[in-house]
Formats: sequence, C-alpha cells, structure tokens
Amino acid sequence: MASAPKTFDENFLSRLDAIIARYPRSRSAIMPMLHLVQAREGYVTAEGIEVIAQKLDLTTAEVNAVASFYTQYRRTPAGEYHVGVCTNTLCAIMGGDAIFSGLKDHLGIENNERTADGKVSLEHIECNAACDYAPVVMVNWEFFDNQTVESAKTLVDDLRAGKKPAPTRGPNSVPTFKEASEVLAGFNDGRANEGIQAGDPTLLGLKIAKGERK
Repeated sequence: MASAPKTFDENFLSRLDAIIARYPRSRSAIMPMLHLVQAREGYVTAEGIEVIAQKLDLTTAEVNAVASFYTQYRRTPAGEYHVGVCTNTLCAIMGGDAIFSGLKDHLGIENNERTADGKVSLEHIECNAACDYAPVVMVNWEFFDNQTVESAKTLVDDLRAGKKPAPTRGPNSVPTFKEASEVLAGFNDGRANEGIQAGDPTLLGLKIAKGERK
C-alpha cells in the first residue's frame, strides 16, 4: 500500500483504523471516515479521499462516488457554522424561501458559499423531517425551529459574534461544524441527552392516541 498523504499524522490515521475496525466489511467504513476527514479539515479534501481509498483498498473514484452523492459531505470549506435553510414545500410556503433569500442578502453570499471571516456558510437543504416546526433552519444539523427572516438574521449574527445559541431541540449549545462531523464519524461527545429531545408538536399525535388530549 502506498504511504498516506503527509497531511495526516499518526493519531488521525489510527482513528481511521478504529472506524474500519467497527465493520465486518471494511468498505462500509467509507461514510464515517469521510465525516472524520471533515472533522479535521472542514470539508472533504482530495488528500482525504486518497487516504480513505488507500486504507480501504479502493480506487479514489469509488470513494469520490460516495462523497459526491451525499449532500452532508462538503467539497469546499464549510463555515465554522454551516447554516441550512429548508426550502422544501411546507417550509417554503411557511417562509423558508424568504428566510433563505434574506440570509443571502444579509450575509452577502450565495448558496454553498461562506462568509469572508469563515464563520458561516449557507445552503438550502432538503426536508429534515421537522415539518411540524416549519420553517426550520439547521446549524451544523441542529434544529432551530419556527424561524422568521429576522430571527434567522439574529441567529447568524450571534454565530459570527462568537455566541453559541442553544438549538430548539438538542444540545445546550450548538457545536461547530468540525465537532458535529466528529460525532457523525461515530465519536461520542457525551451530549446526546442534553436539552429538549422532542417538543409538543411532535408528541401531540402520540398524546391524542393515548387519549391524553382531545
């Protein structure tokens, strides 16, 4: 096997090996390995593709096929806080399109771009199964529910100012993009039970079924 790119130290390479060891078929480790590259680099780099291919005895084309298929993998640097605005049908008609347009103007960037200070990147995203809270904005895949144009602008301003607001549901403060990517790679940050896990709109149907609400 060719030597790994010099970009990566032994500690990082050993963490890739730890991911591979979880799976009976090594190629099943591609997705968490890609997330770990993002946890280090802030996006999926060409060197990251190369080292994963080497580790799994695959071609770079095979690894690229996975990295280019799933939208959570960034091919350009993400901001410290990657802001996704749902623009699918329900969120769109509830204000998602207006939020996305307002944030582009407010931040001076387009879809899949990031601010000059590297703090915020912006993306319109597909449904994240939170229609009961539409319109929804996500920051590094944490939920900020029932947003408006103005609340979304305040959110990104707070993120750029170094504040870490609490998501509507989830941990007590929003993680950075790299921290979130490390969790997606399968490395527990110990925060799974923080904050609100499910709010009233999500639980309403269950309560009705149990006869708790009419």
